[in-house]
Amino acid sequence: MSLPTPAGLAWWHPAALVATGFGIGHLPWVPGSWGSLAALLCGWEITEAGGRVALATAAIIAFALGVWASARVAAASGAEDPRFVVIDEIAAQWLVLLAAAARSTRLCGKRFCCSGVFDILKPWPIRWIERRVRGGLGIMVDDIGAAIYAVVLLLIGEGIFGVRP
Repeated sequence: MSLPTPAGLAWWHPAALVATGFGIGHLPWVPGSWGSLAALLCGWEITEAGGRVALATAAIIAFALGVWASARVAAASGAEDPRFVVIDEIAAQWLVLLAAAARSTRLCGKRFCCSGVFDILKPWPIRWIERRVRGGLGIMVDDIGAAIYAVVLLLIGEGIFGVRP
């Protein structure tokens, strides 16, 4: 089976590997959701192995590499934000995991849904940023903005309503 690749980049090119989450972005139907799910599972393991510092470090590295890789892949594919680029979802999910790193399937669902809803709705200033910031940084920051909204909502829910993971 031949994976779909952006023109000018092989699937094994480092930028393509990073941008697609090592191929997760090539899964059918909803590549962003697959990337988010994989990020949750990997994030749990990163947190168990090295704690929140390790997860924060991984999120920062994913963001930095994601800016570079998604810019390369977007330029090669000719699309502003190709569907198969999922490193933005990965970095965003790791940011959301930092807010409550407890391993819980109920919390996992809340995290997954919150960041997904905000990524789809794109409340202010996310949509404004998405329209004005181009390239790899633009691809990455709208998902980070959605993650920040999700973190705030989860923390408010826990603080005001006593909702625990």
